[in-house]
Amino acid sequence: MPNDVRVTRRQGLRAAAAAAISVPLLTTAGSARPAAAGEHPGALNVMTYNLRFASSTGSNRWPVRRPVMRELLRREQPHVLGTQEGLYQQLRKIEKDIGPHYEWLGIGRMGGGDDEFMALFYDTRRLDPIDFDHFWLSDTPNVMASNTWGGRFPRLVTWVRFSDLSDGGREFYVLNTHLDGTSQYARERAAELIGETIGGFDPSVPVVVTGDFNAAAHDDPVYDTMLDAGLVDTWDAAGARGPLYATYNGFRPPEPGGRRIDWILSTPGVTTHWAAINTFSMDGRFPSDHLPVQASLALG
Repeated sequence: MPNDVRVTRRQGLRAAAAAAISVPLLTTAGSARPAAAGEHPGALNVMTYNLRFASSTGSNRWPVRRPVMRELLRREQPHVLGTQEGLYQQLRKIEKDIGPHYEWLGIGRMGGGDDEFMALFYDTRRLDPIDFDHFWLSDTPNVMASNTWGGRFPRLVTWVRFSDLSDGGREFYVLNTHLDGTSQYARERAAELIGETIGGFDPSVPVVVTGDFNAAAHDDPVYDTMLDAGLVDTWDAAGARGPLYATYNGFRPPEPGGRRIDWILSTPGVTTHWAAINTFSMDGRFPSDHLPVQASLALG
């Protein structure tokens, strides 16, 4: 797909102070970095986060969640943030809230700007995108909004090839996705296609995959397929790790030892210093119905 389909890259930097929401910082809870993580100068900090689309009604509507999301992202400042479910205006607000040195790339799953995105945010101080594209998780991946495997909605991958400005311009890929929530067959076929796509990349360039896979790590063929494609689960590979929680929490308190359906994967040459599931909340309110997963990486 030609790059001119891109609809979302920010044009220039904007002042964060002018965009910030004025809210009192109330009681906060939760953390990310494990106590035993240690210091790793130059590490690449990656986050995957299902944002929960910007609903306008209910107790967890977007306007009341936005200040909590802003605080979490400003605390963590990931270099790469793979998001799922974000709507265009919601992503624009996150762009303003996270800070002036972030941009993002993505396209709606129907091929435009009116549906959910698998957007990738990146810190422009650290990373420069040198190539990007999208493909749909179907038998016709280059056909916008195609959906041939019985999934409830079209699903896609957004990928970017980055140059790491702090590491001599070293290049790496990030792929971000959100697999179908209803069809196991669609999820398994999607995992196969993602693996085949990665197999066609330059093997000397590291790859990081972020996403909501709607499948439990260690307990699903989708997970097995991704690892059979040559990827490593950064959670398992991490030198230090935070407590395990279910990454879908439904806006409820975190569930210890629950199903980890949001993953950060990498090619084997990537070192994972630490990994964590972030349980941040403000006065008991969570930014999303998922918990973000984070990993601190060295590309090799």
